[in-house]
Amino acid sequence: MASDYTVDKIKIMEGLDAVRIRPGMYIGTTGQRGLHHLLWEIIDNAIDEAANGYANEIAVTLHRNHSVTVVDNGRGIPVQIHEKMGVSGVEVVFTQLHAGGKFGNDSYGYSGGLHGVGASVVNALSEWLEVEVATDGRLYRMRFASQEDATGKIISGKSVAPLEEVSRTRRQGTSVTFLPDSRVFETIEMSYDVISKRIRELAYLNRGTKMTLLDERAGQPKKVEYQFNGGLSDFVNYLNGDKTPLYQPPIHFSGSSGGILVEVALQHNDGYADNIFSYVNNIPTTEGGTHETGLKAALTKVLNDYCRKTGYLKDKDAPLAGEDFREGITAVLSLKMRTIQFEGQTKTKLGNTEARPAVESVVTEQLTPYLEDLKHGEVATIIAEKAVKAARVREAARKAKATAREKNKLENAPLVGKLSSCSGRDYSKNELFIVEGDSAGGSAKQGRDRKFQAILPLRGKPLNVEKKRIDQVLQNEEFRSIITAVGTGIGEDFDISSLKYDKIIILSDADQDGAHIRAILLTFFYRYMKELVTDGHVYIGLSPLYKVQKDTKRIYCYDDEELRAATKSVGKGYTIQRYKGLGEMNPEQLWETTMSPDGRALIRVTIEDAADVEHLVTVLMGDKVQSRKEYIFENANFNKNNSDMFEKLKD
Repeated sequence: MASDYTVDKIKIMEGLDAVRIRPGMYIGTTGQRGLHHLLWEIIDNAIDEAANGYANEIAVTLHRNHSVTVVDNGRGIPVQIHEKMGVSGVEVVFTQLHAGGKFGNDSYGYSGGLHGVGASVVNALSEWLEVEVATDGRLYRMRFASQEDATGKIISGKSVAPLEEVSRTRRQGTSVTFLPDSRVFETIEMSYDVISKRIRELAYLNRGTKMTLLDERAGQPKKVEYQFNGGLSDFVNYLNGDKTPLYQPPIHFSGSSGGILVEVALQHNDGYADNIFSYVNNIPTTEGGTHETGLKAALTKVLNDYCRKTGYLKDKDAPLAGEDFREGITAVLSLKMRTIQFEGQTKTKLGNTEARPAVESVVTEQLTPYLEDLKHGEVATIIAEKAVKAARVREAARKAKATAREKNKLENAPLVGKLSSCSGRDYSKNELFIVEGDSAGGSAKQGRDRKFQAILPLRGKPLNVEKKRIDQVLQNEEFRSIITAVGTGIGEDFDISSLKYDKIIILSDADQDGAHIRAILLTFFYRYMKELVTDGHVYIGLSPLYKVQKDTKRIYCYDDEELRAATKSVGKGYTIQRYKGLGEMNPEQLWETTMSPDGRALIRVTIEDAADVEHLVTVLMGDKVQSRKEYIFENANFNKNNSDMFEKLKD
């Protein structure tokens, strides 16, 4: 142990104020994402113990009363009396903002979470919280609860009684149980699937750590356990599980530079997309940052040098582009560093300038000898040959783009008669509706507000880009139209500053074909215009399935539950119209239900778990039919009773 984790290591910066008044400042939202954020903060504290070598088991339990318990076998929170505060270290950690062992570097080398804010914020936003600390052969317990003062004001996270020693024990570590406050959150029902995915990810990132999740809420308790001794290599194998890897096992190495620990695992598959998933102190950096830039730069240099040495590139040949070497790559990059600086609105982009040279140094030092080792000759050959082939395709695509640009010089010539653009020039207010079919497109053109709404009808089903090269994508008329209309370019040429519309809304029928078109378009945006998705510009428009009418009263229903409620509210003597497609609506109905900002319902497409999205896209849109069948069987809701219910309502 580098140093003892004692009470004097806890530094206090300010009291616990305003968390209850402005919870969004600390957890982002009081919706389900914010609810789960409470749990992540407690799990992150346990993971920090594991990441620094003090724990190897973490268990999460979801109880029937909606409380949650997180247990680790780490060192335990210090229980001694804090010199400045005059109370135990446990009470300080759970009642003072910015109090914890993470502000100095002698207790935690590397930490995630809110750097000491987490535990107190969880306490402030819980109805009650109980912590048990097992250390030095003794078990201590303390309870906190939200209480009302004489004026009825809720005082958050007050200690019920001082920390007390309750028994002797042989175990070591911390247990935290908390009940989120239903007066703060829209719901206190946590998602088993969301939590399971997160702890699986943490198990990959912390090799050998045993992560357990037990859900006691269902009739039959559910339990899952994750432990990956291969760490990032196992992670890459999971991500490539429904693809066809070109070599096995993944390339895996680690090292340190400038006090930054760098670990990388990568593997090429026979696809065309490059996928890099990066983490800093176990925190996902979905927008990338300086560490990803360093990885890309080092891969390009090392692999170009290898191709020169081995003759894949002649002296007269230009070096290959980074995208050539990254075609079909799946890579996971994990950094451990002391001080993190995030950029961007969502705080998921690493800004530390020192991260880039650290990653470049480790990758160069580790990957160069790997490629030159004769026992890895076959892997190196596969990577080099795939890159050379990718370069040829890239050159063909460049020529295709150049030709397309020439054709597009006259005010989007290919879109004349197809795109109905809007008159407004304030791109921050403009919307582009991508509409399935000419019939629906015609209604949308007539029903829209021409000032800010543009309509692009699709005259056929676009390609599934998951199975196509970029040159094949560019040959597809539907995608060429979308690329021209959006204005940002794609892939390496993507430029968000050239975006012509703040909202890009996919509007398709509420049937199987419509769902397939949505999946194809979302896959295209995810693969070639990912920043549109991460920045929140892509939406799905919801169209009604039914219209319930009685006399002059009309109610539009978007699902069967709404239909039941509508028919009940209007009483007898109503009629029901079932919309089979958008084309069945006249312009006024389409505007009223689907396009008017005052009455429509939109779903913003976001990426919360990049690794899970990548896995899902591959399963649903890739070549492995069996994996797709298994996923649909496990997750689809075929709602067998809908047809019966509809017939009864008609009667």
